[in-house]
Amino acid sequence: MASVNRQIALASRPVGFPKLSDFQLSEASMLWPSRGQVLVQTIYLSVDPYMRGRMSEAESYAPPLSIGDIMPGGAVGRVLESADQRFAVGALVQGMLGWQQYAVIDGNDLRLIEAGGAPIETALGVLGMPGLTAYFGLLDICHPKAGQTVVVSGAAGAVGMLAGQIAGIMGCEVIGVAGSEAKVAFLVQELGFDGAFNYKTTTDYTAELRRLCPRGIDVYFDNVGGPISDAVFGLINVNARVSVCGQSSQYNLETPSTGPRWLSQLVVKRARVQGFLVSDYQQRFSEGLQGMGQWLKQGRLKHPEDVAQGLENAPSAFIGMLRGENLGKQLVQVSEWTA
Repeated sequence: MASVNRQIALASRPVGFPKLSDFQLSEASMLWPSRGQVLVQTIYLSVDPYMRGRMSEAESYAPPLSIGDIMPGGAVGRVLESADQRFAVGALVQGMLGWQQYAVIDGNDLRLIEAGGAPIETALGVLGMPGLTAYFGLLDICHPKAGQTVVVSGAAGAVGMLAGQIAGIMGCEVIGVAGSEAKVAFLVQELGFDGAFNYKTTTDYTAELRRLCPRGIDVYFDNVGGPISDAVFGLINVNARVSVCGQSSQYNLETPSTGPRWLSQLVVKRARVQGFLVSDYQQRFSEGLQGMGQWLKQGRLKHPEDVAQGLENAPSAFIGMLRGENLGKQLVQVSEWTA
């Protein structure tokens, strides 16, 4: 067994988009589990947009990282040593292991992964945080009904593409917004979206949304905020529902952006806007996993993954994800795995 643990920590607070120099790869002595703890070797590591907020000094939904802290992140791995009888050596688990090869973590913070089921990396995607976010953020907040029009921004990301597919399963007309022609084609041709557009080449978001949504917009699953959301709010229908999952267009701005004040639309259209964190639904995770798992087995959900190789490449994978270079879930494979 290794005597050192490779880790990636926050080296400096980013100004604008993070740079590779904002991260530091180092080695630390191995730690061993005490009572109730488990030593886990990371196999797959998730990188997600929410991590950018924790790199800033301002506190939002979670405390900011301090310089030198290990970067946080969900991961799946194998148990190497256990001081918790619930987890046998060799068991596969999912938890917030952070950007490191090995982690000592309390057993209460781990979830067992069923061996021989779906591929283990799905515990970080369609059967993990992104899947649960899409499930509850769309169904519990927006209550989509058959025949209604649903718009999803960031629709080619890990959460957005699942939210769009769930809306399709509910019988809705689904329109996606993505950042390349290839992603637009994937949404329509592979995932069954009814329409989509490339926000990077579209000059008039309102006109394009009006063309794609001639009956207006009943549900908006918002991952990006900014000018796209401003355009959506101008076209919402009476009793529209908006789920605010993320604001990725704003995360890396050096100066906060300003935009139209659309709150009057909520009065005129009697619409509802609700932000949420997936952790709000922790007591119902089993419900969400059961629903997503059933659709997955039925072949009704597609979940592409981009996988970078090596812990040392986690920062570049993270930066690329923030720039929209990935299609679907961005993962980093940290150690070898054979199913």
